[in-house]
Order: sequence, then structure tokens, then C-alpha cells
Amino acid sequence: MSVLSFNCRFVYPSGFTLNQEFEIGSGITALAGPSGSGKTTILHLIAGILRPLAGQIVVGDKTLFDSSLRINVPLNRRRVGLVFQDYQLFPHLTVAGNLRYGASRTVSPVTDLSALIATLELDSLLNRYPASLSGGQRQRVAIGRAIASNPLLLLMDEPISALDPALKAKVIEYLATTLKRFPIPTLVVTHDLNSVASVCTEIISLPS
Repeated sequence: MSVLSFNCRFVYPSGFTLNQEFEIGSGITALAGPSGSGKTTILHLIAGILRPLAGQIVVGDKTLFDSSLRINVPLNRRRVGLVFQDYQLFPHLTVAGNLRYGASRTVSPVTDLSALIATLELDSLLNRYPASLSGGQRQRVAIGRAIASNPLLLLMDEPISALDPALKAKVIEYLATTLKRFPIPTLVVTHDLNSVASVCTEIISLPS
């Protein structure tokens, strides 16, 4: 059964045109391709940060966008969790505050936040601020904040690109363990397919 059905056209002012159609099921799907192929654009279209010129985006049985029916669900009502490439944690909030913010963004937050914190090994970091964390720690907090909102779909934009090889392997391990405990369908954008292939159930390749 399809978890995400994506069929959209989008054009940037620069002239770059995206025309993509694909479906994904449950599990972790990698969206791979070279820089400039439209990977991040696709995530932003699904999340509602960008609006397609035409097409349709459906998550489960919920239509997020349909140009023919004039449906465009607002970003804050899409129940889509997005982990940005640069984390985008709130610097004025502690780790606990960032996690609580994630849980506050939906009427159906993750019921066992303590289990999420334990799975990502964030217990000792809860009172710290993002500026005092390493890249790997920030990424774990960003993943936790997104999952805390109990999304229908989790989107991750190059989640390990800024990390050194040892940290990449560790974050992938945390990701696999967390999504086993909290089974949320996930779409991971990457240009380094080798690093994430071991945890993916499906791979979609975009042309250059």
C-alpha cells in the first residue's frame, strides 16, 4: 500500500523545472541523486514550504495538495515531520524545550516521549542548549523533535552530510533503532547512498 503518492511540477525563477512522479511504501526510502536534481525541492513541496504549479501529493488517505481540486493543506496541518540539513533547532530552547515544541505541533503527539528520549540517548542532554552540542547530538535532537509530533511521514534532508564518517555510522544506527521503535514511514534525501543503503527498504534515484 502506498504511503506517499507524489506527482508534481514545479518551476524556479531560474528556470529549473521539476517534473517527478513516484510512490513510496512503509519503511525507510532513500531519495538519491546529484546536487541540483531537485531532492530538497521535493521535500519542501511535500512539507508545504513550497507550492507546486500543478499535480497532487497524497499521504495515506490524506490529500495534501491537488491543483485540480484546489486543495493545499497548510504546512502546520500536514502532519509531516521535516529534519533539516542544518538541524534548525531553536537556540533559545534547551533540548527538552525543542522536544516539547515538536510534541506541541500536533493534537496527536508521541505518547511515550520518555521512550523516545531513551532510544535516542538524550537523557543527559535535556538541560543543554543546541550551541553546546556536537553535530551528531544536534542531529539526534532534530530527529527526536520531528518524531515527537507523531507525523504521518518523516522527511530527512541529507541527515548525515555534515558529519564525519564515525558519526555518520552512529547517527544511522540511532535512526534505524528509533524508527524500529517508532515505525514512521520515512523519506531520506541523500547524495551519499552508500551511507544509508543498509537501513533503506527502497531507493528512488533522480536523474541529474
